Amino acid sequence: MRANSATACWISAGIALGAIGAASAQEGTPQDPRLHEPGKLTVATGEPVYPPWMLDDDPAGGRGFENGMIYALAAEMGFAPEDVVWVRETFDQSIAPGAKSYDFAIQQISVTEARAEVVTFSQVYYQPDKAVVALPGSPVEGAATFDQLREARWGATVGTTDLAYLESVLGITEAAVYDDQVGVFQAMQADQIDATVVALPTALFVTAVQVPDAQITALLPADENDLGHGLLFEKDNPLVEWVDEALTTLIENGAIDDLVNEYLVADPSMPVITE
Repeated sequence: MRANSATACWISAGIALGAIGAASAQEGTPQDPRLHEPGKLTVATGEPVYPPWMLDDDPAGGRGFENGMIYALAAEMGFAPEDVVWVRETFDQSIAPGAKSYDFAIQQISVTEARAEVVTFSQVYYQPDKAVVALPGSPVEGAATFDQLREARWGATVGTTDLAYLESVLGITEAAVYDDQVGVFQAMQADQIDATVVALPTALFVTAVQVPDAQITALLPADENDLGHGLLFEKDNPLVEWVDEALTTLIENGAIDDLVNEYLVADPSMPVITE
């Protein structure tokens, strides 16, 4: 009986080791057991999404900088386009601590030290310029210094690096705060604020489509606390290394630069305020 019991233990141990080996062999493949749903790449983004980041409020359409990059990334990782699953959540939900019901999120999420304390980021894949957006006749129109910018009434979206930029770089102490970008521009049109600051690609779309009366009055220097955009994962998600390897390939082979040139073009003649 003791011999049979020992044999059974060895068999059970062998089965367990075999299962562990099989799982390890699938890591770094679409069947990776560490995925939220093995066989699928589950990606979170906003509700709604805006050009040029994603066109037609359709992440699955693949047209736009961010969803174009995700499908290129998925292909590099071995996923077919139909195996990319999109889920929607707010920006605040993305950056909040806790469990995530997806593999990672993409929504122009800037990498910051404060956020990195509660979530994990991929490497930075894009660093946008900041732009001042205002309606004609705003006090920021023609401004050439930070002191002149501080004379205006500012607004930004809660929880964003845009708001942090106003406070920490421009020194705006009483910026109005709104739940989303739509609220910011509605406030501008209602003459409740004079200006806002957003990433340049967003500013290009806003002034061309959403609020065509608005204009980009200046570009601003980078915020040293904003390292650029990264993919956001649940804290210590083990998938990060695999995703970073694929991102590195896209950066080195020029795929991300191609998407920047297609969707995130800027006018080099725009004025720049540096101090």
